[in-house]
Amino acid sequence: MKNDWILDVLDDLRAFALHHHLPALSEQLDDARLIAASELAAQGEGIAAHDRTRAIAIGCDTGKVADGP
Repeated sequence: MKNDWILDVLDDLRAFALHHHLPALSEQLDDARLIAASELAAQGEGIAAHDRTRAIAIGCDTGKVADGP
């Protein structure tokens, strides 16, 4: 996964937003991360099992089946 670094960047930005009491920005960054993960998966980049499980749990099916509970 050569482009999965973007997911880490979005995680870092979301953590910054949470730490600085920017809840709306944090929520938008969470949405952006899910979109990025979905698009990477669609391009054949794949998506980690824990991300698939989380995405499906919040109602954002990435088109992949989660591994385990």
